[in-house]
Amino acid sequence: MKPSRLEQLSDGIFAIVMTILVFEIKLPDMAPHVNNLELWQGVKQILPSIFSYILSFSMLFTYWRAHHFFVSVYAKNIDVRLTNINAIFFLLVGLTPFSTSILGKHSENGLAIVIFGINTILIGLCLRWMRNYVFKSKTIKNLEITQKEINHGTIRTLIPVYSALLAIILSLISTKISLALFTFAVLFNFSQTSTTIFHKIIKTCNNILYGKNGKHLYNYD
Repeated sequence: MKPSRLEQLSDGIFAIVMTILVFEIKLPDMAPHVNNLELWQGVKQILPSIFSYILSFSMLFTYWRAHHFFVSVYAKNIDVRLTNINAIFFLLVGLTPFSTSILGKHSENGLAIVIFGINTILIGLCLRWMRNYVFKSKTIKNLEITQKEINHGTIRTLIPVYSALLAIILSLISTKISLALFTFAVLFNFSQTSTTIFHKIIKTCNNILYGKNGKHLYNYD
């Protein structure tokens, strides 16, 4: 199978899922004729749904972009196992409107954070599985990239996973902190310099604790 076939399927699934997200944003039942204040009160009720839509749409965009690089840029051919990994990946992506709907309607509920967080973690881990297979499989021909690019890709793949895991744990304390962590993960992957800054922080911590020639705190592989 050519990578272009899988890319076309990916584009279609992401387009449908990202469109479905907006269907959950609905104004509450209101009288036919309302004044500005009443309309604003109705809009305020759906602000959590609007936020969850923006959050999930942005998250899915970063996943689509990462998937494009792993399957369409780095991989030069597709085998059965890679298509199977993609099937699981698309399955998890397809669940995003469900977890987003729960988060939007019950953003102050810890279980809503857990459901959305688990969905995010599973997608991220599946994306990392796909990435590792593309780079390490003996049957997949891939584009040669530098270790620096590999390191940055690893960071961008794992930051949403770790942020979601931490968000689930902290949901017992504050759901607002959890939502902030989800937002941080999205903003991190949108920033062009975030991975460079992250790498410098890790390197600095490593030098402080172990010296310049010491072992690394973070394993990128």
